[in-house]
Amino acid sequence: MGTTVAPEKVLKELSALWVAHGKEGAAAGAAGVLRACSMTLVVLAETGDDLAALGETIAALMPEHPARALMIYLRGAGPRSLAERVTQQCWKPFGKGPQICCEQVEITASDAALADLPLVLLPLVVPDLPVIVWCRSARLLRMPEFRQISTMATKVVMDSAGLAGLAAVMGWMADATREGLMIADLSWTRLTRWREMLSHVFENRDYLAKLSGISEVRVEFAGELGVAAWLMGAWVANALADAGVKAALRVEKQDGAALRMELSGPEVRVAMERQGDRLVIAVNRLSNCTNLPQPSDYLLMREELGIVRRDAVFEKSLVSAARLAYSTDK
Repeated sequence: MGTTVAPEKVLKELSALWVAHGKEGAAAGAAGVLRACSMTLVVLAETGDDLAALGETIAALMPEHPARALMIYLRGAGPRSLAERVTQQCWKPFGKGPQICCEQVEITASDAALADLPLVLLPLVVPDLPVIVWCRSARLLRMPEFRQISTMATKVVMDSAGLAGLAAVMGWMADATREGLMIADLSWTRLTRWREMLSHVFENRDYLAKLSGISEVRVEFAGELGVAAWLMGAWVANALADAGVKAALRVEKQDGAALRMELSGPEVRVAMERQGDRLVIAVNRLSNCTNLPQPSDYLLMREELGIVRRDAVFEKSLVSAARLAYSTDK
């Protein structure tokens, strides 16, 4: 395994790959190859991750979000070493039309070589296009080398589910946001359908008229959904405050449903709860349910790759959640 990766060598290999691919297509009488790229996607994953499933996710994302994918596989402890491999992701969407291909560079790095990664990655970033960093490694998030990598990113995508220390995790994300880093958390992305359905409830004028009577927001969670619970609770509390309604927020861990939320007051009670692959919504004595399958990494990332601007609602909810969780944790 090599001790370093030369960016200029990688770029030459990419160029040679396109030339070879074009010649093969011409020799076979094919309709040609189209080179597609709308961003640079940097994926940071442990070698112990399910790399086959990750590869399938990246391949599925490419038709809708074509990118130069820089796949960084972290080997952990060991001698300082970097190694690379250049490939392509191709598909043919129009029958006999030209193939559409995206570039993929795979780099394997030991922890001792992490400090070298920014100098390797920066020349490989496609100029004038967004740079999305998807960090799948929980331990890397806490390492100083990650902050150096994140400085080149337009947006950093992470998943707080399962990370230890809810208040500390949210505090870290809130601090990074205040320092100018655009953070996206898949825990928040999983709440998109919840937020949509709750908003639909108060499109009813009768329920909207009773909004001012809500006095408490209670969110209960189980397992790894602590950050999601705090984000959901903070979002609801902020939305109520913007409407002039002051409601107490309680977020508690329990052994029942994976995630449950209730808004209550003298004249209205709205409860939302995940039950398997369903979201059950109850308003006073009326209830209904909608399908809510567990979202795959592909669905979550497809949503996040479509957002390359700051999410002001998420950032406000994150700051509030971090503050409230810290005060509760003390």
